[in-house]
Amino acid sequence: MIKVLLVDDQSLIRQGLKALLELEADLEIVGEAENGQMAVNLIEKLQPDVVLMDMRMPIMDGVAATREIHKRFSNIKILVLTTFDDDEYVKAALQNGAMGYLLKDTPSEELAEAIRAVDKGYTQLGPGIVQKLLTQFPSLEATQSPPIPPSLAELTPREKEVLRLIAQGASNREIAKQLYISEGTVKNHVTNMLNRLNLRDRTQAAIFANTYLSYLNESD
Repeated sequence: MIKVLLVDDQSLIRQGLKALLELEADLEIVGEAENGQMAVNLIEKLQPDVVLMDMRMPIMDGVAATREIHKRFSNIKILVLTTFDDDEYVKAALQNGAMGYLLKDTPSEELAEAIRAVDKGYTQLGPGIVQKLLTQFPSLEATQSPPIPPSLAELTPREKEVLRLIAQGASNREIAKQLYISEGTVKNHVTNMLNRLNLRDRTQAAIFANTYLSYLNESD
C-alpha cells in the first residue's frame, strides 16, 4: 500500500483527489494539508510514501515545503500537482527535490500511475514539461556535434527508439502505443537503457537524448 499525503490550499481539490485516488486499491490517503507548513508538520507523524504537492499556497508555498521535506525526510517522494506550468516553478520544484511535476488536468488513472512510479524512484513529468527543461539544455548539433559515447552506440535499435521518444516527452503508454509493444516491455527497455547509459531517470535521459538527437534520428 502506498501512503499519500495531499497538500493543496483548496479543500474541494483535496476532496476530489481523495475520492479519485481512494478508488485505487494500492493507494491510501493518510492525511491532508492546506499549506506547506502544515505538510511539513504532518510528515513525521504520518510518514507518507508520496506527497502530492501544490505550488501556490499561503504561509509556505510548494517550493519551500518541497525543499524542507527533501532536506529532513529524503526518503519521502514528492510529486508536484499544480495548475501552473511556469518555467521557474518547474525548475525550482525539481531542483529542490521533487520527483515529478504534473498539471491538475492529468487524468486520474495517469496520476495514479505517476504516484506508483514516483514511489519506485522514477521521475514523472507531464506533457510539455520535458520540453521546458530542454530549452535550458540546447542541443549541440547546431554548433559542434559531440562524440558519440560507446554506451549510446551499443544500445539496441529499439532502445534508441524509446530514448528518442522520451526526448519528445512521451509517456510509457504513448511509447507503447507508437511502437506497438506493451507498457511492461517499454519499462524494461527504459530500465535497461538507463543502466547502460548510467543515467538516473527519464529527465536525465531526455536531456542526454536531446544532445545526441541528430545521431538518434539517423539511427532509424
